[in-house]
Amino acid sequence: MKLLHIFAAALALSVSAAAMAHDASEKVSVLQDQMLKNVPGKKAMMIEVDYKPGQSSIAHKHDGTAMAYVLEGEVISQVKGEQPITYKKGQFWYEPAGSEHLVSKNASKTKPARLLVFMVLSPDEQVLIPLKN
Repeated sequence: MKLLHIFAAALALSVSAAAMAHDASEKVSVLQDQMLKNVPGKKAMMIEVDYKPGQSSIAHKHDGTAMAYVLEGEVISQVKGEQPITYKKGQFWYEPAGSEHLVSKNASKTKPARLLVFMVLSPDEQVLIPLKN
């Protein structure tokens, strides 16, 4: 039983550290979180991601499918197995569920950038899962 408590405490600390690292970078706002009536067991989320100049996300993956649209500025994005691409205002991309998002960052050191992200996932799936180095 004592070993279980130690494991639980270690897990809580590692999750807190990952959340703090994530919070230290971009600002993430959930705009909508809605169960889909026509797709039982799935929900849609609309998320806004704000990057200050020079900010980036930690390397991560999503359980669900993600589609991103650049609202402001320029964002560099790289999914595992592909080259980094710089997306400008009005451009968009698609990430299949489980894709490893190695790079997501503001391309500018002087101007902010903002994304609108639409995701489809199950209620028990995680929006963002930090990748281990």
